[in-house]
Amino acid sequence: MRDLPVITFCSTACALLFAGCAGNSTPGAEAVSDGSFDSVKTVLERQCVHCHGSARLAGMPALSNTRELATLIGTDRWIVPGSPEHSRLYQVATLSDYNPGAMPPTGHAISPKDLATLRVWIEKGAPLPAQETTLTPRGTAPRSR
Repeated sequence: MRDLPVITFCSTACALLFAGCAGNSTPGAEAVSDGSFDSVKTVLERQCVHCHGSARLAGMPALSNTRELATLIGTDRWIVPGSPEHSRLYQVATLSDYNPGAMPPTGHAISPKDLATLRVWIEKGAPLPAQETTLTPRGTAPRSR
């Protein structure tokens, strides 16, 4: 009976630890993004628009503006609302540098924070603003073209 307070304390501590972990499917995502388009726009402009903007090669998905981005959203498309794991955009962004098709193709430049922002945006349905918005490359290209 003497060990009962220690066992009770350990049980309570474990229960609190597991309860805190169970409710968050994307660790730290709340601090990273609210799932809005504004939260992901900067990531797309820094990491994708350099090569997938108006100067892209034929056959590349277009990310120059929200009108073009909207054509990539839907079931069996590049961005599957609510399902990052089934979204090709998220899949290629999370591939290791050694896998063919990883984006960016040389030198994995997408940070865990940016990946979490992209993931939360897709989980929240990949919302776009009602008014067409242009996406403009920011910073230096994540790889040499």
